[in-house]
Amino acid sequence: MPPQSTSTKIDAPQVEVSESRVGVTQRKVANVKEVESSTTETAKEWNPMEHILWMNVFWFTILHVGAVYGTYLTIFSASWKTFVFAFFTYKLSLFGITAGVHRLWSHRAYKARLPLRIFLAFCNSVSYQNSIYEWARDHRVHHKFTETNADPVNSKRGFFFSHVGWLCCKKHPDVKLIGGKVDMSDILNDPVVYYQKKYYVPSVIVCFALLPTVIPWYYWGESLWNAYWVAVILRYCFALNATWLVNSAAHMYGDRPYDKNIAPAENITVSALTLGEGYHNFHHTFPFDYTTSEWGYRINITTAILDFFSLFGLAYGFRQATPEMIKARIARTGKSGHEVVEEHEYM
Repeated sequence: MPPQSTSTKIDAPQVEVSESRVGVTQRKVANVKEVESSTTETAKEWNPMEHILWMNVFWFTILHVGAVYGTYLTIFSASWKTFVFAFFTYKLSLFGITAGVHRLWSHRAYKARLPLRIFLAFCNSVSYQNSIYEWARDHRVHHKFTETNADPVNSKRGFFFSHVGWLCCKKHPDVKLIGGKVDMSDILNDPVVYYQKKYYVPSVIVCFALLPTVIPWYYWGESLWNAYWVAVILRYCFALNATWLVNSAAHMYGDRPYDKNIAPAENITVSALTLGEGYHNFHHTFPFDYTTSEWGYRINITTAILDFFSLFGLAYGFRQATPEMIKARIARTGKSGHEVVEEHEYM
């Protein structure tokens, strides 16, 4: 995906963070005030149609046309093994988003040992949706300023904008302002984040493009042509749109049992497409919860896999909202009549 965020220089990982908790809090308050005071009449009238990035529009158009061609090859030319491999790669790439940049690095919902972090970084490079650092930074801004001018995927601008339009135009001034100042000190010291950012381009060339093209050719004699269009382009386009639905459909359509005052909603279809990321009203209400839902493994493959990794000590320190916390929040902001699950329902 063409990078959309302003570049930020990352220094080499340090052993510890020197910034105090008080200093962090003061800086966050200052950031909020700065955002509130920065939007003048000009900012309020900011129109994305006046800031279109035509190269990105061209890129996404070609990508979707290529995906249609990849679908044709899947039906009439490619081996069924290539389709299965493409589907597996799609799931692998999404896991790098859901378990990696989202639940681990953006929200610190759990902790991961070095081997798992390396694997998640690999999956993230397979996904080609910006580096861990850039993705996590933009997502933290999204949560802190949801549905405001500082939200990169502001759903108040409509379905198309929150789905893909935000990638086809320059960022709103407030997004740039906050994106350069959001606190990322907790992940800057992770060597995995540092080196994946430093070598992001070659990692994408190898993990996103070369491996998915060569593996079908080498192991079952698929043509390089078919492998590229099916296992790379078609798979990538489908994975992108599935991920984008979290920003668009899951912010517009569905129930809001935990906080009826916010846009994010419970969308089962999005969960099915994204390994469990569609329980969005719960997630925006309890962003620290590693399961992102109240329902355990139900349409939530990411949670099941993380629990599997925990058996080997690779994932640990899971954070969850307790039934008492959920009940209290529903009583305050939620939908009456929602029955809270006392224990997570595992399937």
